[in-house]
Amino acid sequence: MLKIHQHNQQFNNISFWIIIFLSAYFFGFGEKKSPYRIIKQDCLIPGERIEYRVHYGFINAGEAILQIDSTIHTINKRPCFKIDVFGRTKGFFDMITTVRDNWGTYLDTSAIVSQMFYQSIKEGKYLKKEIIEFDQINNIALVNRLDKKDSSLIKKDPIETLPNMQDIVSGYYYMRTFDYDTMRDNQIFTLTGFFDDTTYHVSVEFLGRDKLKTKIGDFDTFLISPIMPKNSFFRGKNPIKAWISDDKFRIPLKVKAELLIGSLEIDIRSYE
Repeated sequence: MLKIHQHNQQFNNISFWIIIFLSAYFFGFGEKKSPYRIIKQDCLIPGERIEYRVHYGFINAGEAILQIDSTIHTINKRPCFKIDVFGRTKGFFDMITTVRDNWGTYLDTSAIVSQMFYQSIKEGKYLKKEIIEFDQINNIALVNRLDKKDSSLIKKDPIETLPNMQDIVSGYYYMRTFDYDTMRDNQIFTLTGFFDDTTYHVSVEFLGRDKLKTKIGDFDTFLISPIMPKNSFFRGKNPIKAWISDDKFRIPLKVKAELLIGSLEIDIRSYE
């Protein structure tokens, strides 16, 4: 039972750090420019669907589904992609800690910034529902705190942000528009994003290029890693790494976290 508790605690800890990593690592730079910049890209496509397998060694831990709606939506009078991310535990881990999460964003199609973020979280006994409206002109995030059961509004909290602010999902997609071809090996860059009422600044290291075999094929990839503070969850240098396809689609293919015991991996299993 002690080993099960330790694995459960370790899984929860690494889940938190991966969320923070993804929310910060995949976030955009806080630039002091017009909130409605124009970013040219052709990698984000309405109707796109990506599925991932999450596993601890050979044990299935969960799955994630990323879906861009086939319809373009309008938020704040701006055209937006509606993007949903669904995460859930499976098998052994589902018996220990049940996770049923949904994060979503309305991503501005030309500025590639968040116009609205929403989340419905169920992780064991922990429940959370929230909608964040981004005012990219005045740099304000209006956090709508919702009742955990009936989703009724409890209160609204305005929080100051930075220009071109991202959320955990929009930032994940914004990173696919980066020009990694111009980056140098071991180049370090700082990213910012809004998550859990806080603006995060995280340094990320571009490790270079790598080849990766996946269930959907073999890829040339870009390899990056967040610079982590000292902690008791990970081991080795660059304990969290992410692989992104070196093609026009810039597909996030894999994330691997080296734990004190074993590793947690997120591997792509389908792309359409």
